[in-house]
Amino acid sequence: MKDDIQETPKTSSNSKSRGAVRSVDTYAAQCHNCMKWRVMATEEEYEDIRSKSSSVKFTCESKEGLTCDTPADIEYDSSRTWVIDKPGLPKTPRGFKRYLVLRRDFSKMDAYYISPTGKKFRTRNEIGAFIEANPEYKDVKLDDFNFTSPKVMEDTIPEDALKKMPAASSNGGNSKRSKITKEEA
Repeated sequence: MKDDIQETPKTSSNSKSRGAVRSVDTYAAQCHNCMKWRVMATEEEYEDIRSKSSSVKFTCESKEGLTCDTPADIEYDSSRTWVIDKPGLPKTPRGFKRYLVLRRDFSKMDAYYISPTGKKFRTRNEIGAFIEANPEYKDVKLDDFNFTSPKVMEDTIPEDALKKMPAASSNGGNSKRSKITKEEA
């Protein structure tokens, strides 16, 4: 079901500065009919499409003024690092923010949630404790928080994104460097 996986991609800037936080800067969905990528105006629009993508396929005609004859908004290529969400992930609850950060070694993205009060959560248990301690959020469903990270598309990882391999005693102390693969993640 490769088509389902590619329904809801995100892209991340190829930031070269050492301490830069790599996060999502563009949200796009792929048309089920013509396979062209369409940029979403907001993260909320993207999340709405992603949350329904298991049952409702996105098409160009879903966006006002677009058809499959309209040129693609963005091309899938290695000019940026692409990551693809699983289809059907729930929309982030109102007031909360889902935040994704690409690891320096490009192996994966870490998912976090930020509460309306600014508190950062790394696990569902932390969110559950927050909801329990703050009755004003009692209507927020714990099932609407999903820490599944998007898949980093290996063919879009920059060539210079190398991972220093641990030095083995058999190689005389020389450290090896190689491009990260899915299997190493």
